[in-house]
Amino acid sequence: MNQIITIGREFGSGGRELGRRLSEALGIAYYDQEIVSEIAKRTELSEQYVREVEEHHSIFSYPIHIGQTFSIQPNIMLEQHAKIYAEQSRIIEEMASKSDCVIVGRCADVVLADFKPFRIFVYADLPSKMARCREKVPGERHLSDRELRQKILSVDKSRAKYYAFLTGRNWGDKLNFDLCVNTTQLVIKEIVPVLAKLFA
Repeated sequence: MNQIITIGREFGSGGRELGRRLSEALGIAYYDQEIVSEIAKRTELSEQYVREVEEHHSIFSYPIHIGQTFSIQPNIMLEQHAKIYAEQSRIIEEMASKSDCVIVGRCADVVLADFKPFRIFVYADLPSKMARCREKVPGERHLSDRELRQKILSVDKSRAKYYAFLTGRNWGDKLNFDLCVNTTQLVIKEIVPVLAKLFA
């Protein structure tokens, strides 16, 4: 069976960078935004739209009992979102079947349960996440401290709801992962060689 590493992460914790650098250190495939491109190709939806659905998880703005509430007129948008989530799971399974890889986010730790992935969760304290966002994400440099703090909390809350909705589990719960990495005040590129030794 292929070596699969999944990365769950808090916004601004450096989880995406950690996943990319770990894949490079191990010489294996890395999947993140590539999943968005593949979903767009298969569903004939724009990458921007797919990214919007992924980032804002807008399925949560609809009641779970929507079929009963609006049974006369099916909601096309809800169907599109469900289609995206289903396609995303299929793509993640296909990628994991092809080769050793690192997959970031998208509930991959649960989607790929049968593949027995090594599940990593990356987190950090709020000041570290704010500093990392200002350093690594150009669009966040112009936000006030209050705006950036609110965005980080909002994104993490959305990810927690998304994870709970699709998996029935608590996002970030240490019992759901094989390794939890606290990146508070750490330099990602300096800790990756240590982590890579786990998979050598």
